[in-house]
Amino acid sequence: MQTEGLLLLFLFPLRMDLFQQKAAMLPLYLLAFAATVQAHNQLLPGSCNFESDTCGYTSDADFTSWNLHKDGHFMAVDAVMTDDQDTAIGADAERQGEVTGVLLSPAMEQGEWSCLRLVYQITGSGSLEVLQRMEGKSFDKPLWSSQEPSDSWVISSMDLQNTTEPYRVVIEGKPGRSAGSSVAIFEIHISPGYCLECDFEESHLCGYSNQWNANVNWYVGGGGTQVVNNNINDHTYNNKTGHLMYVDSIYAKTFKEVAKLVSPMTTVPMSGCLSFQYQRSEERGNLFSVYTRDRLGQYQELWKAETESHSDWSEMPGEWIPVQVDLKAPYSVQVVFEVAFNSPRGGRVAVDDISFSPEFCSTDSEPTFDPSICNCDFEAGLCRYTQVQGTGSSWRRVSVKPNIFRNGDHTTGGGSFLLAHSRVSPRSGYVSRLMGPTLPGNTKYCLRFFYSLRGFNQTDRALAVYLQQISSQERIWTQAVKSRGIWIATEVTFQTTQPAKVAFVSTCRSFWDCGSVALDDISVSLGDCELTAGSLALSLPGHCDFEAGLCGYTQDKQSDEADWEWRRGPTPTSYTGPRGDHTMGLGYYMYLEASPLVPGQSARLLSRPLRGSRQPQCLSFYYHMYGSGTGQLSVHLDKDGDDVLLWQRSGEQSIAWLRATVDFQCDSQHQIVFEAIRGSSVRSDIAIDDILLESGPCPEMELRATVGSSNEIE
Repeated sequence: MQTEGLLLLFLFPLRMDLFQQKAAMLPLYLLAFAATVQAHNQLLPGSCNFESDTCGYTSDADFTSWNLHKDGHFMAVDAVMTDDQDTAIGADAERQGEVTGVLLSPAMEQGEWSCLRLVYQITGSGSLEVLQRMEGKSFDKPLWSSQEPSDSWVISSMDLQNTTEPYRVVIEGKPGRSAGSSVAIFEIHISPGYCLECDFEESHLCGYSNQWNANVNWYVGGGGTQVVNNNINDHTYNNKTGHLMYVDSIYAKTFKEVAKLVSPMTTVPMSGCLSFQYQRSEERGNLFSVYTRDRLGQYQELWKAETESHSDWSEMPGEWIPVQVDLKAPYSVQVVFEVAFNSPRGGRVAVDDISFSPEFCSTDSEPTFDPSICNCDFEAGLCRYTQVQGTGSSWRRVSVKPNIFRNGDHTTGGGSFLLAHSRVSPRSGYVSRLMGPTLPGNTKYCLRFFYSLRGFNQTDRALAVYLQQISSQERIWTQAVKSRGIWIATEVTFQTTQPAKVAFVSTCRSFWDCGSVALDDISVSLGDCELTAGSLALSLPGHCDFEAGLCGYTQDKQSDEADWEWRRGPTPTSYTGPRGDHTMGLGYYMYLEASPLVPGQSARLLSRPLRGSRQPQCLSFYYHMYGSGTGQLSVHLDKDGDDVLLWQRSGEQSIAWLRATVDFQCDSQHQIVFEAIRGSSVRSDIAIDDILLESGPCPEMELRATVGSSNEIE
């Protein structure tokens, strides 16, 4: 996650007489050094400046303690623990490896949307993460994180969505192992409203920052100081003591000098009406625009002021002009106020009172499109997808019972999927075309789906994806990976200029050059695939797909004889184990390699300790048990050393990945244990992937494999 580069050195005393003279000339990131704290907005429970105590924040006794440094008024957790710490909260827990400190807020109940601003510093190396802990949840919801060290305090903002359930804010600091590394918190500031909102009256400036330019920059005006060449009132109080942001062309030296005022990055999906006030001087040699900028640095224009030749007659110099513009941000964005000057005579632009409403600016505004209408796993039909008649062969919705010869669907291993060219026919030159629902224009989308090549012939035209518009057709993806018999994950980013439909097309040239192709688990989301991939990971804190490691799962070194292995691709032994993982087809999974073991030896994989809950919990995962000598896979709940069996399978199950779901409940701290036992022969590899722990009960019963020699398509 990115942090806003607003350095706060207002900890140090300043000569206010010098500050008053020079404040108007200081860039935003320097002015914040000199600002004094004049909090006038209401602070909500959970706010703390650590002046004299911790405001009810406590260290989790199972982790290293955060320490209150009374001289500097901040909390810190250090890499090297010393004997001269000022105050400790909770009991220290020495843990091997990295040092982790977990700070818990008091219980909070906030029915309205609020904004948490955190002033912090990472020295040397380390990481800081903010999470939200809800009652009855075994996992905390990630809100924000950073691993960027800094030389002084920095500020970051995160939105807290309104909720009727009590919760706690969890702050997890992990200083690096190098000497002198530490993670510190100076202030926690929780206020009503959205993090995008700002009247610029407080020293933190709501996390807004100036993107530095050698010649033109945004400055803080007001507060009794003289704005360059002008003496203007702010909008909030309509006087010269209130504050505003402004940029002036007086120092512009080159053509199209650009100044950017950048908001904090949003941390939750938002849509509604963005409002602000702006003012322009008589000189109009500037271009004033407002954009959104995503994490990839891609801009999208929201609004642009009229140029001098097309100026609105109501825009009088020196008057504040209100602006309202619809903002649709299904993923994290920053709002950028940008002014470009052509010369030193380009004038001045001022901005004040930025606000946000969850309601759109106009009742005529189209609601944010819900892309989930395009999602389909084909378990209950074709959803909103349709076949194009008259183009030849149709896609068939089929299912394969779990067996040891033919792969099943991707969703459960024994459910339904679509198959093209599944019937032998002497006809040649036919096409299977599947059309999705209509997508609105002028929008960027991410399309995800799984495909699998079947049969002996694998042609390069087995599957292609087109964007079908009213008068044109554009190919946006062509099948390239030719791995046979496994489900391959695919994602495609595309942009529509007008309403369009996605078409999945499989072409058969002739009887001898016509490989069948399977299609499953189609989903569509708004935005670039790189952006939505990150949000998906955050939305499932109990999810592990093993793509980036073990997610906190560890090997049991005391109760077994072997280790689970992290692998990509097929296992070494033939006729056992998966050909690829379940997540991507070409990714990673965990498995028991049977060849070096003797029958009956086992490997145990332990989850991190999980909090207890009185509510039911749901564990789901995918397992692969293929091989004539397959042993046993079981799932246990370990509570204080006592194992409770939750789920178990023995013997060969299927050549496909099968989904399992397990309901359980435990009101005290526990761990989930996956245990694999080697069977009678080396063909006993057992694998697991895509583990998900969430609040229960589980939505549906798992698929129970009935293994046989049949590989019929139904």
